[in-house]
Amino acid sequence: MWIELHAGMLVALALVAALIGALVAIRRQRSRLASQPQPAETARVDPVTGLPSRAVFDERLEVALTQAESQRSQGSVLYAGLDGFRLVNDRHGHEFGDEVLRLVAERLRAHAGVDVLMCRVAGDEFALWIDGPAVRAEELAQHLVDSFKAPMQVPPHSIALALSVGVALFPEHGSRSRIVTRAGAAMRAVKLQGGHAYAVFNPAVAAAEREELQLARDLKGAVKRSELALYYQPKIDAASLQVTAAEALLRWSHPTRGVITPDYFIPLAERHGLIAEIGEWVLDEALRQAAAWRKQGLRMRVAVNVSGVQMRSEEFAVRLARGLKSHGLNADRFTCEITESVAMEDTAVTRRAFERLGQLGVHVSIDDFGTGHSSLASLRKLPTEELKIDRAFVIDLEESVEARTIVQAIVQMAHTLGLRVVAEGVETEAQRDVLVSMGVEELQGYLFAKPMSASALGLWARNSAADLSRTFKASLFTDTQTTEIFDEDPRPATGRG
Repeated sequence: MWIELHAGMLVALALVAALIGALVAIRRQRSRLASQPQPAETARVDPVTGLPSRAVFDERLEVALTQAESQRSQGSVLYAGLDGFRLVNDRHGHEFGDEVLRLVAERLRAHAGVDVLMCRVAGDEFALWIDGPAVRAEELAQHLVDSFKAPMQVPPHSIALALSVGVALFPEHGSRSRIVTRAGAAMRAVKLQGGHAYAVFNPAVAAAEREELQLARDLKGAVKRSELALYYQPKIDAASLQVTAAEALLRWSHPTRGVITPDYFIPLAERHGLIAEIGEWVLDEALRQAAAWRKQGLRMRVAVNVSGVQMRSEEFAVRLARGLKSHGLNADRFTCEITESVAMEDTAVTRRAFERLGQLGVHVSIDDFGTGHSSLASLRKLPTEELKIDRAFVIDLEESVEARTIVQAIVQMAHTLGLRVVAEGVETEAQRDVLVSMGVEELQGYLFAKPMSASALGLWARNSAADLSRTFKASLFTDTQTTEIFDEDPRPATGRG
């Protein structure tokens, strides 16, 4: 009898929860419909936030600037952008994201004041104009930044978003046509420094931004002009000190600046929407090279670095599946390396991405481990095979007890979770010996080999083929049958992810 009552209560609770969810959804829909402007007003009001449109803002800003100029008074434009909003859309969808933007606008309005001219410029960026001296603008900027320390409640979720604000002063920082642009430049400078702060426009920022824009324009055509190239750095088995794999490392040969490292131009590509094209080229080139080595008798495992944009895209796994199949490659001879900071941005999104890759049989490695904020609980949720210790810890192994303690802890944690460990940046024999004694499975660094062209690595391998015990593991030269690769997209039948 009690069991039947208990089961009945559970069913009732489930029905109540479903009813509450439906009522909340209806309330949101009614709120959105009520706040949407009529067709004649559409051009004057932002449909998502209900704020004045950018056109209206520009009109009123022109009036305010004319008045300030005639009265020789001061004023400021504040340009505010959310930090991490992209993850909200990725995880919850654009409808949920729109609700967040509406609440953001309400919070900005509440703290700036109803009389402050404000608009949503685009996406998750807002512009405000206030009269008065610079000190007032800076006080408001700090106040707005602080107001986002408290998370927003969007049932059933609590969303924590930080705010970056740039400030441009009038007339100190330029004419009417430049004031908004320069406030935006100051905001982007804040984001580059980690976000969740404000900064006043600095002319040096403008110069740096102009240089970045020029470099971005150059990078946009780098693939077509064949300026990009992959170099390969061998990975070494810690037990035998023989080559087991190679990591593909991207280089950009700029026509006037020379070789530019990916540490600089990959973030540039991500900021300017170029990473998708570059990432596709890297993947295609790595697959092509792996196939070429296989025809030469070298069954080399190849690792590629995957950007956050690629990882979050369902199409990446689809493209990889097609590439593996078209080249006749064994999926488990391919590794995707994803930095710890990207992997831990949103573990739910990362897990779905790792699962898609896992369905193909592709290995997944978390790169630069130790620099982010991973926890044991987070790692347990991610279907990965490998952790790659960041070079910053390896460099200090000989002198720093703290570095040795951290590396040992990472190795023990990884082995507890059944993960392999790779250490990068190995440059001395002493570092090598410490890592081997700790149980690290693979090593990578200048002690063994610098990154080299594909042809150089192929020659090195062929020269070692006669004496396989010297450099390359014999198994690398053993021919294998290709694995069966998906004919269909490696995605769930329903839903996203």
